[in-house]
Amino acid sequence: MIRILATLASLVAVSAANAQTYPNAPVRLIVATSAGGVTDTMARIVSQRLTESLNQSVIVENRPGGNGSVGAIAVARAPTDGLMLLVTSDATITANPSLSRKLGYSAKDFTPIIVLCRATPVLVINASVPASNVTELITLAKSKPGTLNYGSYGVGTYAHLSMEEFKQRTGTDIVHIPYRGATPAAQALLAGDVSMLLLNLSSIEAHEKTGKVKILAAAGERRAQARPDLPTISEAAVPGFATSVWFALFGPANMPADLVAKIHADVSKVLDLPQTKEFFEKNSFERVDQSLADFAKLVERDSKHWESLIKQIGARVD
Repeated sequence: MIRILATLASLVAVSAANAQTYPNAPVRLIVATSAGGVTDTMARIVSQRLTESLNQSVIVENRPGGNGSVGAIAVARAPTDGLMLLVTSDATITANPSLSRKLGYSAKDFTPIIVLCRATPVLVINASVPASNVTELITLAKSKPGTLNYGSYGVGTYAHLSMEEFKQRTGTDIVHIPYRGATPAAQALLAGDVSMLLLNLSSIEAHEKTGKVKILAAAGERRAQARPDLPTISEAAVPGFATSVWFALFGPANMPADLVAKIHADVSKVLDLPQTKEFFEKNSFERVDQSLADFAKLVERDSKHWESLIKQIGARVD
């Protein structure tokens, strides 16, 4: 027993020392997408500011492929020393494992460290669609089953899964048209090739001012900070509906708690810098100030939500 206690005490001491001296080598932030886009940009903001504050190199490394699995698996298999971390959207961890039997990982293979930001998805329709609010859109869809359509960024993206949930909750028949990414989906909306789309506010707000589209409602749990006048879909007509879009930092499973707490605190300071706040405001992202325990609950909640919905609609990517 004395040996066991001595060993545990030694491990605690080593863990504390690791946290106090972290990072003692360059840190790699793995991004499971190509350069460019929100995830990559967010990672580079964090890497630049952490490099300055920690006096140690923090490098962004893009590892796209396999619907995010290439980068995610690399981090899941990494040592627990915090020198290789994953910057990703929520879907990589919470939805993708339920979409593919071949993915090779689950949410349990990661340590949630910190939410970097939350997007502000909105429900947008082409200006030609004769509806001015969510209730009118639902009525129109019910009067013309299979006539309206919606775009997405591909099978399994939140723009697809959440619209299928919208259809279930409203009893509507709206045709899914997938595109390869948010940009072509938005272009299709502007061209009138699709009737509606779930999209981040900053990506479409300028086109609302030109009259090409109509933003009907916020699609998240709460109203967007940038548009507090805009009701949520749940408030407007579909109680209980909400979609979740956030970006976060993860490590491999079983990282030492004190090391996780240190990284969480270091990154929190980066997120509160004026430069970061300016980026959030420009892109209609929102700061998410959550404890480690609350973040872990968020991952668990969203994983269960997407798993249930994916099973209901039979969505697969393999």
